[in-house]
Amino acid sequence: MDGAGVVGQARKGVERSPGLTYQEILDMDTRPVPDVLREQVVPDLGTAPVPISRYTDPAFFREEISKIWMRVWQNACREEDIPNPGDFQIYDVVGKSLLIVRQKDGSIKAFANSCLHRGRKLATSGGCKEKFRCMYHGWTWNNDGSFYENPMPWDFPQAPPETLSLPEAKVGTWGGFVFVNFDPDAPSLESVLDPLPRHFERWRLEDCVKTLHVAKVIPANWKAVSEAFMESHHSITTHPQILPYLADENSQYDILSDHITRHISASGVPSPFVDASKITPDDIIEAMFGTSGRTDAGPNAGAMKVPNNTTARAFAADVFRQTLSAEDGHDYSDKSDAEMLDPILYNVFPNMSFWAGFAPNLIYRWRPVGLSHEHTLMEVMRLRRAPKNGPRPPPVPMHFLSDSESWRDAPEMGGLSDIFEQDMANLPYVQEGMNASLSGVLHFGRYSEMRIRQHHVMLERYMSRD
Repeated sequence: MDGAGVVGQARKGVERSPGLTYQEILDMDTRPVPDVLREQVVPDLGTAPVPISRYTDPAFFREEISKIWMRVWQNACREEDIPNPGDFQIYDVVGKSLLIVRQKDGSIKAFANSCLHRGRKLATSGGCKEKFRCMYHGWTWNNDGSFYENPMPWDFPQAPPETLSLPEAKVGTWGGFVFVNFDPDAPSLESVLDPLPRHFERWRLEDCVKTLHVAKVIPANWKAVSEAFMESHHSITTHPQILPYLADENSQYDILSDHITRHISASGVPSPFVDASKITPDDIIEAMFGTSGRTDAGPNAGAMKVPNNTTARAFAADVFRQTLSAEDGHDYSDKSDAEMLDPILYNVFPNMSFWAGFAPNLIYRWRPVGLSHEHTLMEVMRLRRAPKNGPRPPPVPMHFLSDSESWRDAPEMGGLSDIFEQDMANLPYVQEGMNASLSGVLHFGRYSEMRIRQHHVMLERYMSRD
């Protein structure tokens, strides 16, 4: 990113909410706050409108396939999804398909999921294989990508075995995640993720276990779906039940690098959209424990009362410290209130979001469904700390919701299902509304939707390349 950013206090530069800044809320935390939460990078990205055609034009989407999806790093799976040699997962995007395979030496490779004879997919679901045998004519590859067998080699003089290794995509890992890139000349994963690894040193997602993975196809463009999770102030109408405990309008937004953006909302603090004088600390706790869905405060959560000598935020953080410690055996006594409570969302362009902190971390992934510009696969994952003592539990498989099912049909989501059902209820009408637009443009906020603006800055940059 160039030198246009402003690093400093939250009210410096671009206009902000008149409510307490996130930094002012951090000043009241009961434990020391990590330095990375004090960093602020606030460039002025202006107020220019964005063309709606980026969401509605099939031709624009077709160009995105070659200029974005074939050139960016993408989260393909968790390393724990393929723990043993021969274990593999399939990653599909924009008509392309990769086999993500654990090798004998522990490394990971990504091969084109396509037979070099007549093109049939070599696998249609994940599993464990020593060899990938095409079910059309029997051509077979070893799980290291080398060619194994052609049942009729005499008829293919043009295809000697040494020329038939499966084509590969680039592979990188970070935080327990496997990333892939179709572009052999792509910059390194490390350079794209910077400063994410430094920020997450304390939270170590690689030490976590995937305990939730739910997916559903949403009838909206992938950008519209992902951008629904890049700001907090939609809660005023979409999630009114969280207003008593989430400081949404006064969230902090940061552009940390070209590819990495962040926003943080303080939990345990009323929204500026409500009259805080009419909300008691007990009201905050009741709403938080009853609707957030991120952390289970236990069976007695509804009866908890906030002591007179503390705040709802500090009380909730203590409850979650004790609850999580009882669940996984780790000591959270020195962890800040922010790390126990706050939604701290880091996005990696173009389609990934990683939550930070010590409470169960949510992970989002968005990708077009096949070659449709109006359908997106939305995936929600949750990572929990692996138990300090005892065996590491296996990761859960993906629960794919059908078109007729709602997020509430995934009971493992708990209170999160209501939140996501509210979010997803907007998106089909967002797409329909954009298609119906006569203005042809969208208007984003200068600060509160700065992350969306940066999304389009990067979109323009990739689309302008040859």
